[in-house]
Amino acid sequence: MPELRRGIAVEAPSPLDTGQLASLRGPHDVRALPSDQLPGLAHEIRTFLIDKVCASGGHLGPNLGVVELTIALHRVFESPRDVILFDTGHQAYVHKILTGRAVGFDRLRQARGLSGYPSRSESVHDWIENSHASASLAYADGLAKANELGSRQGRSVVTVIGDGAMTGGMAWEALNSIGASRRPVVVVLNDNGRSYAPTTGALSDHLDSLKHPRFRSGVPEAAGSNVFTGLGFAYMGPVDGHDTGALQAVLEEARDLRRPALVHAVTVKGRGFGPAEGDEADCLHAVGTVDAVTGRPAPGPTAPSWTSLFSQALLELADEREDLVAVTASMLRPTGLYPMAAKHPERVFDVGIAEQYAVTSAAGLALGGFHPVVALYSTFLTRAADQVLMDVALHRLPVTLVLDRAGVTGPDGASHHGMWDGSLLTLVPGLRLAVPRDGSQLRSLLREAVAYDAGPSAVRFPKGTALQPMEPVRREGSVDILAQSGICDVLLVSYGPLAPMCLEAAAQLAADGVGVTVADPRWAAPIAPEVLDLAAQHRLVITVEDNSRAGGIGSALAQALRDNAITTPLFTLGLPSAFLSHGPRDQILADEGLSAGRIASAVLNARAGKPIEHATTTRGRPQ
Repeated sequence: MPELRRGIAVEAPSPLDTGQLASLRGPHDVRALPSDQLPGLAHEIRTFLIDKVCASGGHLGPNLGVVELTIALHRVFESPRDVILFDTGHQAYVHKILTGRAVGFDRLRQARGLSGYPSRSESVHDWIENSHASASLAYADGLAKANELGSRQGRSVVTVIGDGAMTGGMAWEALNSIGASRRPVVVVLNDNGRSYAPTTGALSDHLDSLKHPRFRSGVPEAAGSNVFTGLGFAYMGPVDGHDTGALQAVLEEARDLRRPALVHAVTVKGRGFGPAEGDEADCLHAVGTVDAVTGRPAPGPTAPSWTSLFSQALLELADEREDLVAVTASMLRPTGLYPMAAKHPERVFDVGIAEQYAVTSAAGLALGGFHPVVALYSTFLTRAADQVLMDVALHRLPVTLVLDRAGVTGPDGASHHGMWDGSLLTLVPGLRLAVPRDGSQLRSLLREAVAYDAGPSAVRFPKGTALQPMEPVRREGSVDILAQSGICDVLLVSYGPLAPMCLEAAAQLAADGVGVTVADPRWAAPIAPEVLDLAAQHRLVITVEDNSRAGGIGSALAQALRDNAITTPLFTLGLPSAFLSHGPRDQILADEGLSAGRIASAVLNARAGKPIEHATTTRGRPQ
């Protein structure tokens, strides 16, 4: 029988029967362990992580680096009475193990299995479900205020934040407030010198000076003073982040101060696993299924990913145009900018985990006569919505946004699905939004996007292997007609990589005698007049997108039909207004009505005047 945790069904996992881990049922057991058993526990946890994460995929390097730190946290603080937060949540695997969830790691990041991030539905020890960086300090500030107002002054709030996440502006806004408030918040700075890539900027230099005191530019730093003490924090450290005893002692001291305190813990990302420690790219930050000895995926032919094709196309454009520059938020390799950075380092800018700053900095580059390409994951664009609207679009600046991981991403779950960018960007005046259906169209549309200089543009594409080219039967203006059968009955408007399922649905409908035209607008915004003409020529329009149906791309087309007095009925198929859980991308899409069979059924129901079944609703939690 499934186990119920806070009303959410979780499939019963396989039993755990290894060493000290087998006897751990929660943090109270961790606190009860004799100190001399802690090194053995840390070794067991690392062995367990390597075995389980290499088998299932997930965030390996970050968690190997926080084993001793997490053990010390749970020995000093009494979770869940005391609040322990992680920024970002991908470094919470050890926390999950110590709070009784080791048995669930066989289904890590799988459908109805353990989330790869903290999850309130899994455990009372998970206070927040954060996977967007730099937010935990603000949560901690609010929780400390709540403790004060609720007469819970004896409880502690502690947050673990990486030096990469500390580069985000939101973290500094919270530090400014916490330091002035004098409330008892303990900030543990997990300094491993990197996020994905090595941490950059003045903060990195400052942390380095704290770890290795020296004269900088001939001027000695004042003894005992640093940026954190200047903001009102008691600074403790640096401390060896792999010495549980030292960590426990300094955390106890920080807890007992009952004022803002920052513990500077120096750790090694990927600690204890040679392939991770030796991985120059990102210390095996996030892996798929890999060998637990070598850290390498199984050999075999691999098709190019969307990201790699973008990377190649951007480098070609950069070779052609000296005014083309690129900006990213601490994700040079994950977003495909590394080849351009290697060849044209003076034209690629990594601003740290700071999406708002990235977009407005790009606006400044555009004002200075350059054409910036801002490469982000789709889910992180939401952090810079104001900057896209007011700093870029208001000034009609030629900035191109490239949004990787758009649509359903799969195993990373609700916080990483890129299902809102289409809704946000179709609202931006003057912005052109490209949605390529395959790798060939990605190259073409990226070239068209950076050639547009009258305002902002954006290109969105999903995670995974790029689709092979799908040749149209003809092109009408900028719109590709991918298939047409029979009379002008149904217009199936396919946005982006859902084209194969739309073509399969059209074939099924044609076999039932339903005439279907499959059109790929290529540019979702602005809406091409040819799309309006096609809609007027058909009896029914169905739009298909891997974006939220609420205010999405199809909704924009529906508005355009009304504005142009085109009365053809339109129905939108897309993702629900819900936070979707983790699982295989294709399965999530199918569950939400995005499969060839479900699309064909939706068309038949719409033609018959019946309601369209949009989603199973079992994966999402309504907003």
